[in-house]
Amino acid sequence: MSEPQSQEQSTTDDRPKGRRFDGRHLRSERTRQLMIEAYLQLVREHGRLPTANEIAHAAGYSVRSIFERFPDLDALSLAAADFAIAAGQAQAPAQNVDGDRPTRIASHVRIRAQACEKWLPLWRILTSPATQTQLAALAIRAKAVRRANVERLELMYRRELATLGALQREQLMVTLATLTSFESWDQMRSGGFGLSPEAAEGVWRSAIDRLLPSE
Repeated sequence: MSEPQSQEQSTTDDRPKGRRFDGRHLRSERTRQLMIEAYLQLVREHGRLPTANEIAHAAGYSVRSIFERFPDLDALSLAAADFAIAAGQAQAPAQNVDGDRPTRIASHVRIRAQACEKWLPLWRILTSPATQTQLAALAIRAKAVRRANVERLELMYRRELATLGALQREQLMVTLATLTSFESWDQMRSGGFGLSPEAAEGVWRSAIDRLLPSE
């Protein structure tokens, strides 16, 4: 019978296994992330749901690798939506919350416009009737995004909103949320008006200023 290992030997032998496991896990997570990023890039380029072959080619992996990490493309779509929502929130923190009215409006519009410009192709897919019928969980994500827009409006314009009664406040919030929606941005940019991003931002700034009551 061989002699038992010392504590020092046992610890030394175990460490490489842990490192190898951690390395595999990190590589797998990195591969998963690259697939999500490839999915989002294809959506931006083509404005539609990408195929497994397209995702694999863009990410530099095989189709088999995709389905080793995601049970199906619906799961990948949800993962991509969750990543995009989290990234959008992280990349667009509220700024100038305590500034004067013109500063707050300009800051809010600039950040909101940048988000709409970047994520509009994905939003079209998330909110299309066909996609939401196929994958109802995406409708939940869309509601969360709309709610985040409302919360940002409440934060940026709390001074003006505080001067209103409950009904007036609710009506104004509905108007502002509709005005600054992805759909509104889409209409200005490519829905027949063909405005530049700068011109579209100007429309939003002017409209918000007219809609808000005096403090």
